[in-house]
Amino acid sequence: MIYTSIANMLTYILFIIGFVLLIKGADLLVDGAASIAKKLHISSIVIGLTIVALGTSAPEMIINVLSSLQGNSEIAIGNVLGSNIANILLILGISAVIYPITVQKNTFLKEIPFSLLAAIVMGFMANDALIDGAGFSGITRIDGFILISFFIIFLYYTFGITKSNEDIVEDAINVFSYSKSVLYIILGLTGLVIGGKWIVDGAVQIAEFLNISQSLIGLTIVSIGTSLPELATSAIAAFKKQSDIAIGNVVGSNIFNIFWVLGISAIIRPLPFDISSNGDIAMTIFASVLLFLVMVIGKKRVIERWQGVFMIASYIGYIVFLVLTK
Repeated sequence: MIYTSIANMLTYILFIIGFVLLIKGADLLVDGAASIAKKLHISSIVIGLTIVALGTSAPEMIINVLSSLQGNSEIAIGNVLGSNIANILLILGISAVIYPITVQKNTFLKEIPFSLLAAIVMGFMANDALIDGAGFSGITRIDGFILISFFIIFLYYTFGITKSNEDIVEDAINVFSYSKSVLYIILGLTGLVIGGKWIVDGAVQIAEFLNISQSLIGLTIVSIGTSLPELATSAIAAFKKQSDIAIGNVVGSNIFNIFWVLGISAIIRPLPFDISSNGDIAMTIFASVLLFLVMVIGKKRVIERWQGVFMIASYIGYIVFLVLTK
């Protein structure tokens, strides 16, 4: 009994430490990979659109891959849905409270709708039983390849609109020696894998101990934890009055999470879907629609402080609803 209690306590401690390793691992991986790419004379904008963007989604990616491999599909799907909801309602809400966010016309008309499309596509893919009466509902390997195809289209679109822009992140990349860069990559990957393993194990044990669903843990604790890099990036960008970075980071992350992270997860192992999670998909769609609506209410294409407060309140209400119903 004593040994079991000690083992459980250790799992909870490692669960917390796992988030530190996960986030720091993503930072080191991005720094090391970006440094090598820069030394190979790869454009900074290309680095930003690939290595840095993928790096901010690395925590969700690792959690989902490990969850898929261990058969914990509720955590995998809940993590993506929860992260996307938190990104819009919580992170953008906090950022807007810090400083009103002005959104470019291109982001308003194309990228936010693309993020909404991602959530809708996921909803259709996951509801085989509801739509065509199949005996199994889930995101299959074929669905995963389709999601990756959407992701490639998004990358093509992104490169298309930025190829004529200035190399705006030139000063943001630190260049190290090859040996130091490789060391950063190795340490980053190690931190991601170990941290991700501890988080998944801890999430499963917490769910069992509290007698709640893994989906609830994925939608709340895990998703907020893996969204911390986005929160830090957007909040700092808002403080510096860099609206493009604040909202671009969130919208891009949401698209990456569904098309890339969920796509890769499904290819590794099909993800069974519980029809009760349709409410969370609906909330993801609602968050994207709300983001679009707040830009036509009040100042055009601006998320004002009062709207940020409303978004945060909506997120708190959603979390309370989850705790009471799941």
